[in-house]
Amino acid sequence: MIFEMRTYQLKPGALANYVRHFEKVGLPIVSRYCSLAAYWIAESGALNRVIHVWSFDDLEARRQAHERWMTDPDWAGLFLPVALPMVVSQESIYLSAASFSPIR
Repeated sequence: MIFEMRTYQLKPGALANYVRHFEKVGLPIVSRYCSLAAYWIAESGALNRVIHVWSFDDLEARRQAHERWMTDPDWAGLFLPVALPMVVSQESIYLSAASFSPIR
């Protein structure tokens, strides 16, 4: 199992709208291709930030899911036009759980 942690820095004042749009529009689309393991909103440190964690069987499964997700017309037509203007930056990190991790 591999996890992808995506961190989005949002424009000040955009957090509530981004989270609402992701929940109603983005999540149903992305869930066609992978499973949400966690979704956090930063309450301290760098604010206006959300963190998504997605799970995949392996890197190849992630590659295939991402390819299908990025070519989904609903993603390009319904989610991105509203979401992208709210995003300042994105970071994506692949993670694997240690043998003793409860998430394994």
